[in-house]
Parts: sequence; structure tokens; C-alpha cells
Amino acid sequence: MRDQVLVTASGTAQTAGRRRGALPALTLFFVAPIVAEFLLGNMPVTMLGLLAILAPVYGGGALLIRETVRRMGRGWGSILVLGLAYGILEEAFLDQTLFNPDFLGLHLHLLEPAYLPALGIGAWWTLFVLTLHTVWSISVSIALVEALFPERAEAPWLGGVGLSIVAVVFTLACTAMTISSIQRDAHHFVASPSQFAWSAVTCLALIVVAFRLPRRRRGTADGAVPGPWVLGSAAFVSGLLFLIVPQRWAWGAVAIYALLDAVWVTAILLWSGRSVWDGRHRLALTGGAAMAYGVHGFVETPALGAVNAVTRAGNVAFLLLAAGVIVAGAQRTASFERPM
Repeated sequence: MRDQVLVTASGTAQTAGRRRGALPALTLFFVAPIVAEFLLGNMPVTMLGLLAILAPVYGGGALLIRETVRRMGRGWGSILVLGLAYGILEEAFLDQTLFNPDFLGLHLHLLEPAYLPALGIGAWWTLFVLTLHTVWSISVSIALVEALFPERAEAPWLGGVGLSIVAVVFTLACTAMTISSIQRDAHHFVASPSQFAWSAVTCLALIVVAFRLPRRRRGTADGAVPGPWVLGSAAFVSGLLFLIVPQRWAWGAVAIYALLDAVWVTAILLWSGRSVWDGRHRLALTGGAAMAYGVHGFVETPALGAVNAVTRAGNVAFLLLAAGVIVAGAQRTASFERPM
């Protein structure tokens, strides 16, 4: 009888755990595409219906990265590296913007600044768009949602069945997006076999690197770190600077991007190894970067759709939504890091 009670209690606890994990997983599924496209201002609020395809791609990708990393006990370094692999997957295979000289016939001239003929890519666009995916589409989205659920921030949210469903949905959505981008492109552009090959090799190499990085552990080194407000402000200014550097600066813009990326990677590696570093600092970085995206949305010309009063009202709504998520995350994270 006692064994039966224990088995029943265990089953109830597992069911409750799965339910607690379903909400953050579902939240990330929709937060990722909203951050990636709508908060940035690349798509207007009138196109929210596209979440039907964007959520399985962005949200599915973010969930697969997050769940795999947490299940294997890895940390943020692995998330960042896998975020870069995701960026290559989307831009080299799904949209092919890394190689297409006239994406969708929009005459954006993405490859012209700092063009590299041997690879058929533009250094400016490659570094710009891959940083967007690595930092904002994947890492910022995951960090925002984990801040809302700090008690489960380092635990898996999905079971094996749930993760398998996400993987299938993600694969189908990626396939559909690839077919759609080729069909909608004015020239039905398809990259060369060699471009696909070295992109695939790079993705696989990044995945290997991600899971060869050290496992997650709490920082133990002595030393101070900047306060959350300082970190958030610095992330906001740096993020906004990254987003507004004119593409006509070409190699100058590439140099600025590389410098910003290198400075922040170095600083985070240093600070996150210290014992005083916690979820409040991660959220500060995330919040600053997210607000930079939201503010930039007001000067962004959407890739699809018109710029009008409804578009700018949508920018306001998405910025306020981001601010609300950051405030809620800050309150929950503070309570979790310093319980009463």
C-alpha cells in the first residue's frame, strides 16, 4: 500500500512538473519570433498572422537549442554557439540571404558592402545578420523567458515526447520556409552546391564546439561586476549602436561589429565566472538588448508591409510588451535570487 502511494505521488509530481514546463515552453515558442521580427520592426503588427510559420521556425529553433543545452547540463556558451549555428541554418539554407544578391527582388543590396567574391557573400551582411540571430533571436528570447520562470531556468521544460514534437514541427516549418523563399524570390535563387556544403560543415562544426564547451557551473572567482542598471544601459547603447551603423560604411561597419562582439564576449566570460554574477545580471543584459531592438523598430523600414500609423502603433505596443516582460522578469528573478 505504501509503495502504491509513493508511485502515485511520484506520478502526480511528474505530471505537475510537465505542466509547469509547458507554460514556459509555449511562451518561448511565441516570444522568439516576436522578438526576432516584430520587436525589431522588420515586420509590422498587421502581419502577426505570419506567426503561424515564424513561431515553428524561430520558436521551435530556440526551444530545441534551450532544451538540448539544459538537458546536457551545458551553459550559456553553448546556447550562444548554437544560436550562431541556427543563424547560418536560416540565412544560408532557409532564406539564402547570405548568398542571394537580390533577396525576394527587394533590391536591398545586402551583399554589396564588403563583398567577398571567393565566397559569394557580403562580410557586412553576414556578420550583421548572424549576430542578430545569435544574440537577439535565440539568446535574448531564451533569457527573457527564463527570467519569467527563474525557478525552472536551468531545468528542462519538455519531456521526450514534447521535444520530439517540437523537432518535427521545426523540420517541417524549415522545409516550408525554404520552398516558399525560393518560390517567392524574383529569380527563384538557389545557392551553389559548394556554398551549401561549407555552410553545412560550419553548422556541424559549431554544434560539436557547443557540446565540447565546459558544463554549466556557478562562478567561483572573486571580483565585482557592474550593477544591473549599468549593465542594462551599456547593453542598450551597444545594441542600438550595432543596429544603426550605416551599411554604406562597409568594412568600417564590419570592424565596429567585430569590436562590439569581441568586447561583449570577453566581458561576459570574465564577469560570469565571478561568484556575484546571477540571474539579475543576465536579465539586465537581455533587457538592455531587447529595448535597443524595440527602439530601433521606430526607424526600421519593414521588409514586408507599409510604414504608416498602424505600423508605428504596433512598434509602441511591442516596445511596451517587451518592457512589461522585463519588469515582470526582474521582479521574479530578484525574488528568486534573494528569497524573503
